[in-house]
Parts: sequence; structure tokens; C-alpha cells
Amino acid sequence: MVTRNANEKGVLRSLDWWTITIYVVLLTFGWVSVCGASYTYGDTDLLSLSSRSGMQIIWIGTSLFLGLMLLLLDDRLYDTFAYVLFAVLLLLLFATIFNPHSIKGSRSWLVLGPLRLQPAEFAKFATALALAKFMGKYGYNIHTWKDFLTTLAIILTPMLFIVMQRETGSALVYISLFLVLYREGMTGSVLFTGVAMVLYFVVGIRFADVNMFGTPTSIGKFTVLLLIQIFSSSMVWIFCRQREEAVRLITACLVLTLLGLVFSVYVIPFNMFWMQVAITVVLLGYLVWQALGSRINNYLWIASFTLGSLLFFNMADYALNNILEPHQRTRINVLLGLEQDLKGAGYNVHQSEIAIGSGGLEGKGFLNGTQTKLKYVPEQDTDFIFCTVGEEEGFVGAAGVLLLFLALILRLIHLAERQVHTFGRVYGYCVLSIFLFHVFINVGMVLGLTPVIGIPLPFFSYGGSSLWGFTLLLFIFLRIDAGRNMNR
Repeated sequence: MVTRNANEKGVLRSLDWWTITIYVVLLTFGWVSVCGASYTYGDTDLLSLSSRSGMQIIWIGTSLFLGLMLLLLDDRLYDTFAYVLFAVLLLLLFATIFNPHSIKGSRSWLVLGPLRLQPAEFAKFATALALAKFMGKYGYNIHTWKDFLTTLAIILTPMLFIVMQRETGSALVYISLFLVLYREGMTGSVLFTGVAMVLYFVVGIRFADVNMFGTPTSIGKFTVLLLIQIFSSSMVWIFCRQREEAVRLITACLVLTLLGLVFSVYVIPFNMFWMQVAITVVLLGYLVWQALGSRINNYLWIASFTLGSLLFFNMADYALNNILEPHQRTRINVLLGLEQDLKGAGYNVHQSEIAIGSGGLEGKGFLNGTQTKLKYVPEQDTDFIFCTVGEEEGFVGAAGVLLLFLALILRLIHLAERQVHTFGRVYGYCVLSIFLFHVFINVGMVLGLTPVIGIPLPFFSYGGSSLWGFTLLLFIFLRIDAGRNMNR
């Protein structure tokens, strides 16, 4: 039974109208951008259902209706049916793997006559609900193996199914949910490990073929192994509280490396890679020995980090050249500056940068963008729609859009932190993490700062699946937030 306090408001009065206002403004600017991106010289009717801008109005209208329906439902339903929705979406994702319809090499779309739906977009809210439900249960402890592994399974299972659909970009979005785990008490070492792996990959691949000081030593391999030694030694100070021991380990690694480097440069040139491997293996052995001798488990965790770093570093090159698809490998090489390929993988980004740069400070005006009107930018009304904003509205318009997204993210943080129950807080952080990832990666790839992985810009990119998916994410949270003070 639901009762109310004297100070308790109704649902409509409890809604966060600031967030809803930002949502409507983003939808409006998004439609204007779709008009600009899809407009062809000579078109006279932007509202025709045969045009992309006309169809986007349909998607916006249905999204508003969907949002209203979500607000009218009892917020307890989202908690009650969280696992059911997650199971249904997992089955749908699994079934989509065997979908005979392939669109641009991806099997992530279900084709129902004239309608095309992408289950991966709807799996986001279902995964967020399931994660919130599990982490909000009584007695949940992220530091126990059982709870932590189950949490990982909730996040990684939909990722696996989406990767099997050859839709890597949508799968990577789920990585953002690890920010939620960090907020709920996951040790910072896990987050640091992820950052370290990215650093190993970028440095190791980018400078793999660059030799140091005329020796046969690869700068990339040398630097990564030195980073592994420094990181592992520093963790002895941080997690074992052994400052002097950490300083001795770092000093020993640096001195041995310097001696070997001097010998290689001035006496007999040799590949320092093998010496660095030897130093790292000796360090690993020392950490294991300390773990067995002192019975301090943190030494064993640090040794696991060292071993994992070595394995990851040696597997990264193999994964790049043998696991990733050729177009994905080329995109990474272009991003790291190893290839130009302005007519191939780098074409989208290059044309997008031209479009944004040509917009200047104030832009060329609505429907006056030349790069977009002449269709130089592929996918300019979906994945690369932000370049239309930059060309037609200039720096001022692009900055305004980014400020709107920043306002939305900050508002979502505020709403998540004021939740009474763990379920609402976790779900809120899932929502803002997904939005943050989409905005950061989409805008970054348009500017050439992140890899091109093909994910939409929330409320801007053309299409119904993404718009409905983001609306589901946001309005479920708004309904949960509106019911936070109910006495049940």
C-alpha cells in the first residue's frame, strides 16, 4: 500500500522538470540538425514523411508519447520486473545473432517489414535495471567474489551477444557501467588497471616500429615494460604501505635499465626488450616471494597485476592484427597516426573536420552548410551529425550543444545522489554513464580524437531505435526519482 507524508508531492509535482526541459531542447536542436544534415538543394518540404527530417518528427513524437507512458506507470514496476526485462532482451539479443539480414556488415538489426529495430539500443535500459536490482538487494557486497562476478556477468553478457552481432561500437558502451561499480565501492585499482591497459596498448602499438637511439630496441615495447615495472613497484607503496621497499624497487629497475641502455648505445647494440622482460620477471618473482613469506595478500594482487600486464601487452599486437576486423584495425591505425588513408578509413573523420572547421565562429546558417549539403561526410545525419552542428551553427552552436549535454550530465548526478534507495542511485548512475560515454566518444570521433566505432549522439542522430532507447533510459529514471519519497 502507498501512503503519503504531509510534505509528499504528487508525481507530476515531484518530476524533475529541469531535466525534462533539457531533454525537449536537445530533441529540438537534434531535429534541426537532422534537417540540415539530410536536406538536399531543391527540397521544398522538410515535413514530408518521405524525408529524413519528416520521419524524425515521427520518432520524436512517439518518443514523447513513450516518455509520458513511462511516467504514468508505478515506479515499483521497474524494480519488480527488472530481471524479466533483462531476460527478454538477452533472448532478443541472442536471437538477433542469427538474423539473416545484414546491414553494413552488422547483424544487429531486426527487419519487420518497413520497420527496423536495433535490440542493442533497448538492452541498455534493461541491463541498467538488472544491475540496479542486483546491487540494491539486501546484503550485497561488491568486495565478495560471488557478488562481484555476478555483477560482471550482468554487464558482460549483453556485450558478448552484441559483439557476436558484429556491432562492436554498441558493445563498448557497456564498459561505461564500470563507473557505476566504482561509485558503489569498487576499488580504484580495477579502474587504474583499465587505464593502464589502454596506455600499454596505445604506446606499445604507436611506437612499436620506432627504434631507440639507433639500437634494435623498440621504443614502444621498452616504454611499456618500464611502465609495468614502475606501476607494480608503486603499488607496493600504495597497497602494502611499504614506502622504502617501493623506492628500492623503482630505483633498482631504473638503474638496471639505464646501465643496459648505456651499454647498448655505446658498447654493443642489443635489443633491450629481452633485458626489460627479464627485469619484469624478476620483479614478479620477488612479489610472489614476498606474498608467500609475509602472508600479505596485497603482494599477490600486485603480482597478478604485473603478470596480467605482461600477458595483455604481448596479446595486444596479436589481437590488433588477427582478431579485429580489417576496417577496425585500419581505424585504430589512422587514429594513432600510423596510417593516413584519407580516401578510406580516415575519409569520414577528415571530411568531418573540414565541415566543422569551415563553420568558423558563428557557422554558415541553417541549411547553408556546403560540406553536408554536397554529401561529402558519410553518415552525416547519424553517427557524424555533430559535424552538421559545427558547420551550420559554428563554434557557438557546437559549444552550446556540449553545454546542454554537460547540464544534463550534472543534473543526472544530482538526481542520482538524492535517491533514497540503492536501486534508484545505481540506475541513475547507469543512465548518466551511458549518456556520458555516447557524448564523449561520438563527439571525439567526429573531431578525430577517438576511434570511429559508430555510436549515435543522444537525441541528435537520426533513427527511432536510438531515440526510443535513450528516452527509455531517461524517463524510467525520472519516474523512479519522482517516487523516491513515497512511503510504502
